[in-house]
Amino acid sequence: MVGHVAEAAAHGVDLVPVVALLGAAVIGVPLFKRLGLGSVLGYLAAGLLLGPSGIGLINDPESVLTTAELGVVMFLFIIGLEMEPAKLWALRKQIFGLGVIQVGACGALLTGVGVLLGFAPVVAFIFGMGFVLTSTAIVMQILGERGELSTDSGQRMVSILLLEDLAIVPLLAVVAILAPSSGGDVGIVTRVLSIAAPIGAVLLLIFVGRRIMNPLFALLASSKLREVMTAAALLVVLGAALLFQASGLSMAMGAFLAGVLLSTSTFRRQLEADVEPFRGILLGLFFLAVGMSLDLGIVGDNWQIIAMSVVAYMLVKAGAIYIIARLLKSSHREALERAVLMGQGGEFAFVLYTTAVSAGIIDGPTNAIFTATVIVSMVLTPFFIIGLRYVTPKKEAPSMDGVEEVADLTAKVLLIGFGRFGQIASQPLLAMHHSVSIIDNDTDMIRAAARIGFKVYYGDGTRLDILRAAGADKASIILICTDKKEQTTRIAELVRDEFPLVKVMARAFDRGHAIELIKAGVDYQMREVLESALTFGGQVIRILGASAEEAEEVVEGVRDRDRQRFDLQMVGGGQMIAGSHLLISNAEEQAREGGVIVAEEAAEEAVTKSTQPA
Repeated sequence: MVGHVAEAAAHGVDLVPVVALLGAAVIGVPLFKRLGLGSVLGYLAAGLLLGPSGIGLINDPESVLTTAELGVVMFLFIIGLEMEPAKLWALRKQIFGLGVIQVGACGALLTGVGVLLGFAPVVAFIFGMGFVLTSTAIVMQILGERGELSTDSGQRMVSILLLEDLAIVPLLAVVAILAPSSGGDVGIVTRVLSIAAPIGAVLLLIFVGRRIMNPLFALLASSKLREVMTAAALLVVLGAALLFQASGLSMAMGAFLAGVLLSTSTFRRQLEADVEPFRGILLGLFFLAVGMSLDLGIVGDNWQIIAMSVVAYMLVKAGAIYIIARLLKSSHREALERAVLMGQGGEFAFVLYTTAVSAGIIDGPTNAIFTATVIVSMVLTPFFIIGLRYVTPKKEAPSMDGVEEVADLTAKVLLIGFGRFGQIASQPLLAMHHSVSIIDNDTDMIRAAARIGFKVYYGDGTRLDILRAAGADKASIILICTDKKEQTTRIAELVRDEFPLVKVMARAFDRGHAIELIKAGVDYQMREVLESALTFGGQVIRILGASAEEAEEVVEGVRDRDRQRFDLQMVGGGQMIAGSHLLISNAEEQAREGGVIVAEEAAEEAVTKSTQPA
């Protein structure tokens, strides 16, 4: 049988390693997840089994790792698609503040640890700075599985990871400076080019992303060939990665920047859907390759120094991360979780160490020790995360008893969010006997609604698969009644991109959010307290002596002036603009002439200035 396999391999593609990798992923990963050990550890264990230290089915893990790094590249592209420039700008203090502090402090401490372990200062610096670069793949995968990428704590970790990925660029430049002189002269032209090339690559990608990509995708979309759009999506990711790699930058950062530039594109969701399957497979392959790369022979021969390095580096790095987080006002739980999640080395350490070998700063055996230390730390991280559950257990997941998950709904009206607003909004629809599907992700509320005769399905409206299962593609109108601004806007954008023919009505939190929803493409929005507050104010002036007709006239006047200000703010990009003071002046003039005195313009302008960026 073996002879037949070998003969088949000799006359065509050797499918044995491919089948083995797929089999390991399909069998091992679900098993590890079922045991509560996580998918990352499942991939690492499967890779170790298949690699040279296991059954030896794959003897060249480096070649697999080179290809599998594209998984990290595509992962960062998808993260970039979620990071609109405005959102990225909002994170600038975390990226260049928290990120720089963590990288600088951990780098200095780990360099000192390396010196104490007996390495020369320069070698200790390379070792320590490589270990500072946390595994983006592991942390992002875990945050993604938990659904925590968009939380405040998740965003802080993402910010630090972005800074660490950026840090590889100056670190590679430092390696070139620290390289022993070969005796040859390095011309000034060479030095200038080494600086100009990365800058030129960034500027070129920004130009292409802003001026060419959108028209190109519009042209390709008109062909109505899905495979062409998929090929174009892969071309953008791999082209950006190649451009940055050729200029001495990180491939992953090139893909991330390409994603950011396309984050405001109308084709964003299509790109995400096209790249996602490749990202998942290649990222799994990356973890398999890391597991294969763990050479147990090297670990056995140098177990003492590797063991001391793993313990010392992980403890010092995790401790520094915890202290920095606490000093910057993070809670004990958040600081501890960040320390455990980010306490390992990462994939960019391999790049730094390999470059240091090429530059003659470290030799092959030292590189093997450094690489094994990083890989062991990556393998141990899932175990530490499991231990964290017992040290600081989270609240139990909500019970699903009596709750039915959304599936194959077909009603003409889809209502998302069944809180106090959605409950009232649904009643006229039900009174007119319209078919309504209702989804919410609060299990207690769903059970309470069932007790009074409402059928509400469990589902998260920010997920595209849930929207499809809820019948968004079959609905005539979608009502977004959720009580969180970010959640409402996210759903509105998803519906606009994926179901453009469906009419959308949304609950807005305030004036700024209403403007945001209109820009997201909703057909109608209503601020949640506007009409109730107007009714309340009208009743007040009636009690104070106004007739019903006078009260109605005053309320309608307030409503009309509110619409005018809203239109002006829409023109001005969501802020009070030049000329809007005329509305206030007119109102004041009416007051001087004995008309109705209103002050809501000045009050709302003050609120606007306090809640919106200048």
